[in-house]
Amino acid sequence: MRSPSKLKLIFFTIILFSIVTFAVIRYLIIDKSKRMGELRIVSSPVASLFINNNPIDRPTPYNSKYKPGEYSIKLIPRGDATSSASWEGKVMVYSNTVTYINRELGSSQKTSSGEILIPTEMKNRPTKPNTGEINIETEPIGAIIKLDNDEKGVSPLLLSEVSKGVHEISVSLPGYFPKIKKINIETGYKINAIFKLAIDQSQVLEEEIASKSADLKEEVKEIEITQTEVGFLRVRQEPNVNAEEVGRVNPGDIFKIIEEASGWIKINYEPNKEGWVSKTYTKVLN
Repeated sequence: MRSPSKLKLIFFTIILFSIVTFAVIRYLIIDKSKRMGELRIVSSPVASLFINNNPIDRPTPYNSKYKPGEYSIKLIPRGDATSSASWEGKVMVYSNTVTYINRELGSSQKTSSGEILIPTEMKNRPTKPNTGEINIETEPIGAIIKLDNDEKGVSPLLLSEVSKGVHEISVSLPGYFPKIKKINIETGYKINAIFKLAIDQSQVLEEEIASKSADLKEEVKEIEITQTEVGFLRVRQEPNVNAEEVGRVNPGDIFKIIEEASGWIKINYEPNKEGWVSKTYTKVLN
């Protein structure tokens, strides 16, 4: 029979081995999982996904655990949506947080939109209890930022002492579609929020039409008929002295220039009636 001292030694050896084994398992599995971050990607339309130039075997929506670090992301629309623009960019993943990417892929980069949310621990503890920060960047810059419908300023903008909980961020800029996103703030964390706004093509078209109309108005010039030897000026059917006379205008009459050709000017000398007058007997009005 073994002596009691030997049994105690065996017992303590087993206990020590169990403790060491548990510590190793915790380090390799439990603690390692805590050090991991998460990458969550959604898109409209569905897109093929590449991470660090490696194809992923499933399309968006996608989420998986990743080691902390920088990752290159590329989205390529699938199926019938190949006319949509692709997207690529770089994001950071931090331990025990979720990096969120949402892309709405339009026909071009200008008509595409989306947001990237990257949480990270604040370098310094917040001065106010139970608060965090939101650092907002936008493309293009200068967008109006609202927090819970309260206007805070224009981007880029750092919102400090944001209370813990869910808040609504609104981003808007004239000529672009607005974006609204709910963001959850954790104590001692900063959310780096990057918004991409899509251009509003209808407003762009309206602005282009208005601009062209203004240009046309600026280009339209007027003339005034000056004195002639006979007291009037003949209006001819064609821009030459031998063309048929179709009307007469008087000195001091003012007309808009329709067309010019070799010393002649086409005018509306009567409603719905056009003809040519000699440029010699006209002066351009400013």
